[in-house]
Amino acid sequence: MSFAYFDWIAHHAEVRGDRTAAIDLASQRRFTYAQFDERIDRLATHLAGLGATKGERVAVLAGNSTDILETQFACFRLGAIFTPLNIRLTVHELAFIISDAAPVLLVHDGDFATMAEDLKTQCGVPHLLSYGAPYEKAIAASDRRAEHTPCAMEDVCTIMYTSGTTGKPKGSQTTHLMNFINCINLGIGVFISQKTNHLCVLPLFHTGGLNCYVNPVFHAGGCNIVMRAFDPGETLRIIGDPAIGLTHFFGVPSIYQFMGAHPAFANTDFGRLQIAGVGGAPMPVPLLKIWESRGCTLVQGYGMTETSPAVLVLDAEDAARKAGSAGRPVLHGELKIVDDDGNQVKKGEMGELWVKGPNITPGYWNRPEANKTSFTDGWLHTGDAARQDADGFYYIVDRTKDMYISGGENVYPA
Repeated sequence: MSFAYFDWIAHHAEVRGDRTAAIDLASQRRFTYAQFDERIDRLATHLAGLGATKGERVAVLAGNSTDILETQFACFRLGAIFTPLNIRLTVHELAFIISDAAPVLLVHDGDFATMAEDLKTQCGVPHLLSYGAPYEKAIAASDRRAEHTPCAMEDVCTIMYTSGTTGKPKGSQTTHLMNFINCINLGIGVFISQKTNHLCVLPLFHTGGLNCYVNPVFHAGGCNIVMRAFDPGETLRIIGDPAIGLTHFFGVPSIYQFMGAHPAFANTDFGRLQIAGVGGAPMPVPLLKIWESRGCTLVQGYGMTETSPAVLVLDAEDAARKAGSAGRPVLHGELKIVDDDGNQVKKGEMGELWVKGPNITPGYWNRPEANKTSFTDGWLHTGDAARQDADGFYYIVDRTKDMYISGGENVYPA
């Protein structure tokens, strides 16, 4: 049975429209769910006029802002495929992705206007839209859409490009179902609710930024505070500000390292912070202990773009006795560790981690060969070597493919 995609923002606008949905720190703008819903609707009308119909791609090249989140949800209402681009890539690298995704529209901010123009010329992108004045003018001039485009949960809603083992990026497809399952998995795993106030500092072109925990917070009806780019001092100020009442935060280990080394760290009040999540790379135990010394237990986890992303979560109460573990499986998803022949190994033995379930990508965009080699009977080959201890906790111990991690991102040699 196929179920229709359900619009979270429209729901919250109807039942709790006066609650704050999003705050953009750079512009000091804040939106209630009712305001956010209306802006998304008007934007969807404008994007539809530029050809962003069901199945078409809309690419975004911009630093963090609430505008990106509006663009995502406008795409969802149209059935278009939201395609955020890594702003750290060169024009040459982005040109490969643009040519592969073939978007009808590239949305960008002022910092990337020149790159956007170059990509439009090189790749034949039909339309550009700039955040700022042109974007606001487009929203103001557009009517609200009378109807949303029907979408099934199995429909692809997002493409995120990740590096492949050949060095060529691959577009990992995310469905509405994957998004929903991740919201449930993380909602349970890290206690996300209507009362959640979450600070996003990771880039929104990355699954860690978009899905840990931005989308789950919107799903629950909480508030997302968006920082354009991570600043350790400003992040500590927000965490400690009683007027903000921050409850949730997620970062990669390097972010916690920078904050731990900042002069304000020693005097920051972490008492209101319920969840400090960490992922993207193994968390050094000495760094964990530095944060624990301030009464802040970090909740570790493991995932990847192809798994939407949550796969494992280590509960806070297990953090000390299972230091170094990525945790245990989230509710919706299956895991096993296999040898080179695909046979499941015993607990304590190392092998490759395979994942299966409703949180798994249907495949890579335009990559039939990669889809053949990356899956076996519905099991996704993660490429990560892992082991499971006698208590059922998983440890990510190595890579089965050549790769290093930079800022929480997987980087492969070309």
